[in-house]
Amino acid sequence: MSYDKVKQAKNISVGTKKVTKTVEQDKAVEVFVSKDADPRLTIKLVALCNQKGVPITYVDSMKMLGKACGIEVGAAVAAVVNE
Repeated sequence: MSYDKVKQAKNISVGTKKVTKTVEQDKAVEVFVSKDADPRLTIKLVALCNQKGVPITYVDSMKMLGKACGIEVGAAVAAVVNE
């Protein structure tokens, strides 16, 4: 499952601001977007990923994505970072 990729990644960015910055710097390998996140938070990031050619994986739950990232709250987006 997609959550396993996030759990196994050495470097991750969590949150729209951090992930957007990571994508802009061409450091994102793959971006994970929660289907239950507010589209107003994710639409610009999805467009940026499409523009930059970064693969997007949609996951079902913000809560599960947050858990996979090792945080106590839900995460709308996360990215595996290549550094």
